[in-house]
Amino acid sequence: MNQFNKEFWTERYQNNETGWDLGAPSTPLKEYIDHLTDKDAAILIPGAGNAYEAEYLFNKGFKNITVIDISEAPLENIKKRLPDFPKENLILGDFFDHKGKYDLILEQTFFCALHPSSRLKYIELMYKLLRPSGKLSGVLFTAPLNNEQPPFAASKEEYKAFFSPKFNFKIFENCRNSIKPREGREMFVILEKK
Repeated sequence: MNQFNKEFWTERYQNNETGWDLGAPSTPLKEYIDHLTDKDAAILIPGAGNAYEAEYLFNKGFKNITVIDISEAPLENIKKRLPDFPKENLILGDFFDHKGKYDLILEQTFFCALHPSSRLKYIELMYKLLRPSGKLSGVLFTAPLNNEQPPFAASKEEYKAFFSPKFNFKIFENCRNSIKPREGREMFVILEKK
């Protein structure tokens, strides 16, 4: 169904076509993480890529972090950078096959990496994976980007329509702290499971 499969993403890593990779946590997520206090919270980062957010969390004392990616390349990079990170929490696989229960899911533009035909399936699974009052928090792209390949953006109105049946909107606003190349193209959201 999805042409943006394991081979597609692995090839991007192998060819160093990783324009989304900032080499560090994105500023909006870093500042959000700085306000988290529950070090025992079960946190999932889907489509994590090189997972700089997971590294940042881990170095701040959060130990219950699960990272999933469809490509092995970024998971190998995480293992090299964080040899003490629990290997069982680095999952090579398709997000849509994932099972578990989480207090928090961090969204670092994973939504925009998925073909638009997967959006409702994404929202259903996010809802299932979160515990009662669990949160889906992070960054979504709003500017028109691509129609043929990732990243795929959506408008604020589209995001509202997608998420409102399953989530309460705690924060839903333009990012005030995006990096320069992404200014005006990102939203920060905190969505709480209904």
